[in-house]
Amino acid sequence: MQWQSSADRPIMAGNLQYHINCKQGDINKFVLLPGDPERVDAIAKTWDEKKFIASHREFRTFSGKYSGVDISACSTGIGGPSAAIALEELANLGADTFIRIGTCGAINEKINCGDLIICSGAMRQDGTSEDYIDLSYPAVANYEVVAALIQACEKHGKKFHVGISCTTSSFHCGQARPGFNNFTQSRFENKIQDLQRAGVLNFEMEAATILTLAGLYGLRAGAVFAVVADRNKNKFVYTGIDDAIIIANEAVKILAQD
Repeated sequence: MQWQSSADRPIMAGNLQYHINCKQGDINKFVLLPGDPERVDAIAKTWDEKKFIASHREFRTFSGKYSGVDISACSTGIGGPSAAIALEELANLGADTFIRIGTCGAINEKINCGDLIICSGAMRQDGTSEDYIDLSYPAVANYEVVAALIQACEKHGKKFHVGISCTTSSFHCGQARPGFNNFTQSRFENKIQDLQRAGVLNFEMEAATILTLAGLYGLRAGAVFAVVADRNKNKFVYTGIDDAIIIANEAVKILAQD
């Protein structure tokens, strides 16, 4: 027997959300959103209790408890399209507070590899959020989430910066890197310098989508990034992920107490 549902809101057998393969009762109010599916396992290991929920496509999900707070984590994959799918389906299941845990490339000269960046808002070069609303609508982090992330960094003594990110739809040319065979365009040449003059801190690939959708739907969202690339010094050090996880967990605990 074939399973059938509405094409507007596809649901699979067992009332599973089509992409993330989760159902009602699987997902908690607070959800951490890493891009990398393997990072979900690393996050869940830091909790007091954890339960594997699902792994389908780029979406890997755990739920559990951290310091007595019910919490979930679901990977979004890379970029706006899959991040939007994850947020849509998680919201369908009752999630209302989202914190992206990601990596990024810093363009501000005062920021080093291993530092953390708390995103207060994002430039919408993600390509996905424009399908929801025109570009004059801002991608702004929820002030309560931002405050909780700042408080968490201060409590744990982590070096952090707060400011605007540039969310792009391309890791290479969209972030002013040359493409294959050193492909480039003249408009790439001054992109980093132009953004620096505007006070933008970093490049990343999902925040604008998450913040825009959360704003439209009356949800809360924010983001914390580990800086792994220093675009000024042309330096890459894969570090700081564990710190970002600690801070996101702690921010959820703070938000749950309000």
